[in-house]
Amino acid sequence: MNKETKGMLIGFIGILIFSLTLPVTKIAVLSFDPYFIAFGRATLAALVALAYLIYKKEPMPSRADFTKFVVIALGVIFGFPIFTTVAMTEGSSSHGAVILGMMPLASTVIGVIRFKERPSAGFWLVSLLGAALVVIYALLKSSGSFTYVDVLLVLGGICACMGYVEGGELSRKMNPRSVISWALVISLPINLVVGYVTFDSQYFNASPIAWTSFIYLSLFSMYIGFFFWYEGLAIGGIARVSQVQLTQPFCTLIAASILLGDSLTIMNLVFAFLVITTVILGKKMLVKRV
Repeated sequence: MNKETKGMLIGFIGILIFSLTLPVTKIAVLSFDPYFIAFGRATLAALVALAYLIYKKEPMPSRADFTKFVVIALGVIFGFPIFTTVAMTEGSSSHGAVILGMMPLASTVIGVIRFKERPSAGFWLVSLLGAALVVIYALLKSSGSFTYVDVLLVLGGICACMGYVEGGELSRKMNPRSVISWALVISLPINLVVGYVTFDSQYFNASPIAWTSFIYLSLFSMYIGFFFWYEGLAIGGIARVSQVQLTQPFCTLIAASILLGDSLTIMNLVFAFLVITTVILGKKMLVKRV
């Protein structure tokens, strides 16, 4: 198995974990304030990350890498959770999943600009085709227009891609577990304060399902998923492995159908097949890593 294939397979495990994020968030916002979810889940994840760093006796990151950790934090610890959680108070997780299908193309563009990866013309065409299929699907599902919720989701997706690209590149020289752990710990003071301010004593009476959803978002969506995602990006390259994200909307559709009772339609399945086909085609296209 070559590095690109291994990276895509490892990254796909991360995508499977991330694919539950929107449906589980939709469950959590029924009981908790969206800002408490965004900052509170990062607080819990950071405490676990701190315990991991202490247990593994991981060295402090260098001063030169500090800015990179800030970018990661702004992207995947603040930006994406805040925008998507607020979006889920009004939008459906199924629709949100499809809008976020544009993330692979955004990750590729950021990777090219930031780290000078060199995808071939064929790779760009396949990536654009995959993104176009997702956009067409979104427009068909929303009667041809984008909404306020879509804007929040797009902003969240861009933030996530920035954190993905920076974290994936940093994971080429650091343990991926340490990368997300340090990003969380650096962000802990802000998340702890805002999480405390947005906490309501009534949350103690929330259902076990609500708290289970919150814990999943904290430990898996915010932390463990990045173990696999960053490692996959580091091994297989940002441009190549980011295309695995094209499968995330449809993994989320399946999760939403199971967790929320959202219906799977023929159109869902057809677009899922077409998008997965673009991932397979993209795997065959050349990508040079500088």
